[in-house]
Amino acid sequence: MRAHRGDNVPAPHRQPAMSAHTFRLATTADVPALVALVTSAYRGESSRSGWTTEADLLDGARIDPALLAQDITRADSRVALIDGDDGRPLACAHVAIEDGVGYFGMFAVDPTRQGRGTGDALLRECERIARDDWRLPAMRMTVIDVREALIAYYVRRGYRRTGICKPFPYGDTRFGIPRRDDLRFEVLEKTFGAAA
Repeated sequence: MRAHRGDNVPAPHRQPAMSAHTFRLATTADVPALVALVTSAYRGESSRSGWTTEADLLDGARIDPALLAQDITRADSRVALIDGDDGRPLACAHVAIEDGVGYFGMFAVDPTRQGRGTGDALLRECERIARDDWRLPAMRMTVIDVREALIAYYVRRGYRRTGICKPFPYGDTRFGIPRRDDLRFEVLEKTFGAAA
């Protein structure tokens, strides 16, 4: 894949005035804070204060620090975030170019701040990167297929269930320790129309 101008530039990107959110791209200095944020949103008891918890499905790590650092520094990949008032990341997501379309993942919002539009704003920013900066035709993601509420969240935002499923990486503890043996990912996709 070819590199795109502006990849991995840590200068903040500001959303138009209609939003109070300020976006920036992560640097490798953000890795510890991002690991803590993603873990708090998906694993353990702290995640239960939000609606994105996977605590009943998986234990262990949700994200590998070395892989995160690679995502931050490699071409055709950005980790976008919104900082809280205390300067720590409040929300983050990874967007990359994969197979000629955008790939969206590692989406996390502090569980005590979910349901306030922060995640919606970050998702729109990642779609803007894929659509406007990279001129890609669509965005894809994978979601554990038993997470019906999360899938419904994305469907309401224009994603469609493709019916394409991928295996869960059983045995690779970098992505968690499954609490059940029937996990798999479903691919969701949103096509960017001309008016998008």
